Amino acid sequence: MHDNFASYRRNACRILGMNQQHVQNIIASVKGARIVAASKYIDAQGILQLHEYGINYFGENRVDAFLPKYAALKEHKDIHWHFIGHLQSNKAKMIADKIECLHSLDSLKLARILDESRDTPLDCFVELHLTDNEAKSGVKPEDLPTFLEGLKNYPKIHVVGFMAMSDADMDDEQKKGVFLKAKALADQYGYHEISMGMSEDYLLAIEAGATTVRLGRILLQ
Repeated sequence: MHDNFASYRRNACRILGMNQQHVQNIIASVKGARIVAASKYIDAQGILQLHEYGINYFGENRVDAFLPKYAALKEHKDIHWHFIGHLQSNKAKMIADKIECLHSLDSLKLARILDESRDTPLDCFVELHLTDNEAKSGVKPEDLPTFLEGLKNYPKIHVVGFMAMSDADMDDEQKKGVFLKAKALADQYGYHEISMGMSEDYLLAIEAGATTVRLGRILLQ
């Protein structure tokens, strides 16, 4: 893990040498899906570089990393901020009015805090728990009816669709199975937006129906 982090940091330090054609090739490869750049390993200058290359949406995983980047770039109105990591309820108020979309809504407590902390509705993806990995967050399919019904109590929570993740140790067929299950659930509940797929599996996710992909290290290559 430490070696991977060091590698990402080296890439981040060379961000101004990022290959524009490579980034634009990735934009073309997603076939119209929205790219949210997972920007946890780049600074504000790197975000501006990606924006120049055609990326408009940026997602952070940690509140303490997001806040300084938001402050540095808040005058750039065409940079759109998403939060894509697990959001602890005790930190939700710190970013509630600073993001346009949350990809990891997984509890009614979090929904209540966000609802109380905003003046306008917040677009949210409900995070699904579709694997056997109990360490992961998310709402299990059997709990969705009760969860979605509970969200009706919070008018400033605007559910746009579902978010799903595969497990890192899955093979391609297993990952695709997770994505297809997420797509089937979205269809069942009448949602057209699905956030799924990261650098290592985004093409599989797009084949399965992803409308948003969250890409990080692949953009820095």
